[in-house]
Amino acid sequence: MPEGHSVHRIARQFERNFVGKPMLASSPQGRFAEGAAVLNGREAVSVQAVGKQMFLEAEGDVWLRVHLGLYGAWDFAGEIVVDPTIASANGRMGQTNQRGTALEAPILDTAGENSLSSIGAPRRTRVHVRMSEQTKGLSPDDSEWPPPIVGQVRLRLMTDITAADLRGPTACVLQTPEEMLASVAKLGPDPLVGDATENEERFVRAVKKRQTAIALLLMDQAVVSGIGNVYRAEMLFRQQLNPHTPGRDVPEDIVRELWLDWVRLLAVGVETGQMMTMDGLSGDAYRAAMANRDDRHWVYHRAGLPCRVCGSEIALEEIGARKLYWCPRCQA
Repeated sequence: MPEGHSVHRIARQFERNFVGKPMLASSPQGRFAEGAAVLNGREAVSVQAVGKQMFLEAEGDVWLRVHLGLYGAWDFAGEIVVDPTIASANGRMGQTNQRGTALEAPILDTAGENSLSSIGAPRRTRVHVRMSEQTKGLSPDDSEWPPPIVGQVRLRLMTDITAADLRGPTACVLQTPEEMLASVAKLGPDPLVGDATENEERFVRAVKKRQTAIALLLMDQAVVSGIGNVYRAEMLFRQQLNPHTPGRDVPEDIVRELWLDWVRLLAVGVETGQMMTMDGLSGDAYRAAMANRDDRHWVYHRAGLPCRVCGSEIALEEIGARKLYWCPRCQA
């Protein structure tokens, strides 16, 4: 499932390429035909991400709410305006390291996690990218315009130069301003939305009053927004916390450290496009980690392999219908 960093990156793509422009909207699949008809011809006014959901405002007090769920993704085509400080000459988002120093040569994730043209659930995208002049040294190609429809596209949004195709979302609905605010109110705090101090206190209160296992609370979007299976496992390991500990039994200082860690990890994810959860890497180790997720996580996807710290076998179990990876010794 796309986690919070991906949705924030999607929102930034819409901010750069759609906000302030009239949109053509259609539903090639047909399942969102009525909603697309409402959006068609309206100007995009604003966009924001909260956790795993994106809210796109169109003129006339109409909001589009999209939750990608397990399989959803946005594919972008045409002229895509990207931040020139992180643009790379191969059509992918570049990245900086965790110390903020730009890398000389961008490192691409083998699974396409930091792809510019497709953000969301992993898939092989067939859309074409015609980079903006803001990405120095690139020139437009001769891709077909508008791009051909590929697969089951729930919603296509287009300006005169950019297209965004939505496939496989859990939710794609239109809302009034009141409905949009009600949707946001149901979500837990997001480090990139609202007041930092208030967000931390909301998280601490929500965790400390519950008997539910902390592993389940971190995945509860009413407790905290944006954390999915990868970040959940990694954050628990980074705090050496047993995933079965009831929330109210987790020491308050550890709860606060969990929140601050989420603040840090989300910022890295938005900046790089990758869920980098190992600190202190440099040189070949850092490049390997940026290229392959199996080299940038402590426990996620490492069932049966030795713990990177103690050598014990990483355990895999199911909790809340999702896989949980953890070290029974480090997190005893």
